[in-house]
Amino acid sequence: MGMLTSGGLAPCLASSVAHLIHFWSEAKKAGKISGLSIRLYRDGYKGLLIGDSFEVSEDSWESCSALHDCGGSPIGNSRVKLTNVKDCIERGFVPEDQTPLEVASQQLLKDGINVIHTIGGDDTNTQAAQLSKYLLDKHNGKVTVIGMPKTVDNDVYPILQTFGAQTAAVQGAVFFENVVSESSANPRMLVLHEVMGRDSGSLTADTAKEYRALLNKKTFIDGFCMTKKSRDIHAIWIPELSLDIEKEGARLKEIMDAHGCVNVFLCEGSGVSEIVAEMEAAGQEVPRDAFGHVALAKINPGQYFSKRLAQLVGAEKALVQKSGYFARSAASNDFDKELIRKCAEIGVDAAISGTSGCMGEDEEKEGCPIRPIEFERIKGGKPFDAKKEWFKDMLKEIGQES
Repeated sequence: MGMLTSGGLAPCLASSVAHLIHFWSEAKKAGKISGLSIRLYRDGYKGLLIGDSFEVSEDSWESCSALHDCGGSPIGNSRVKLTNVKDCIERGFVPEDQTPLEVASQQLLKDGINVIHTIGGDDTNTQAAQLSKYLLDKHNGKVTVIGMPKTVDNDVYPILQTFGAQTAAVQGAVFFENVVSESSANPRMLVLHEVMGRDSGSLTADTAKEYRALLNKKTFIDGFCMTKKSRDIHAIWIPELSLDIEKEGARLKEIMDAHGCVNVFLCEGSGVSEIVAEMEAAGQEVPRDAFGHVALAKINPGQYFSKRLAQLVGAEKALVQKSGYFARSAASNDFDKELIRKCAEIGVDAAISGTSGCMGEDEEKEGCPIRPIEFERIKGGKPFDAKKEWFKDMLKEIGQES
């Protein structure tokens, strides 16, 4: 069995590795398989392409449960697109006369891999789909590919809940629980909390929900400047909702005038098309990654919106704080550990039976069963359902139109 983690971090990578090692070792103990070796590829698809891997000795399998307490990836990540031949050649991962898919396939065959687990988001698992198809077409499907859906964005079709998203929401709330105190650092303070999410506002909405649950547990004393209203969220901006910044600015200025601060939750994917259009009109190069995605960290949506909003609300000082790296680097919480456990257990059984697919709760099947979902059905960009009652209620409570 081989395994790799790929793409950005999420609070699930270490737990996924731990659970998969556990259930494979259990399968061997139960006699479901006659033998087992576990090979982990360093730094995602890069390691697979250049043959950088190591075996986990059998006497270490049980102790791998300690990985549940760790954030990040215990085997390293990278962003590599197997179908982007030019990029792989330029980065020195494959020779000029070979394709990444063939190099990856040959490495798996050389290492004697029967099953490869790809732990990552939609990009990782769409690449896994390409690899699975290539292996089937060119090498008679000799390697079973089992994906594990990791992304804090929670935006993968047709998966109900991706690994790490719930933990990231909780951690993002903890992050803002401290950052919101900056609203008291200066008169007329604008605090903009930028949350990860390229195409989906799911993480932003869930983080706001988790934060307001923390806020509701606090006690505030009459007469002090620190009030529940000053610590609340005053706007939640996500890609799924249209944004009239002039209108929102007028609404939020009233809050600024009354409470001396404005706190905004911004999904980093909000307004990206407008920012890109402005950059292109000005003749500026739009930074993109190997998958062609706009490099959000480089175009900085938070700074873009904070400058515009600060003028509209009359802020004396504006602060942009990003919770993304804090939230995505955490260890899995109990919710995510249990979701990963269920998917890993069923995923190992699927692999033993030779069934490839991406594990997850299939929301297009009755009852959302956990199953190896056909790779051709896996794709990113699933929007958050902004019509959910709890979300509409939250917007109403903070005075924002849905």
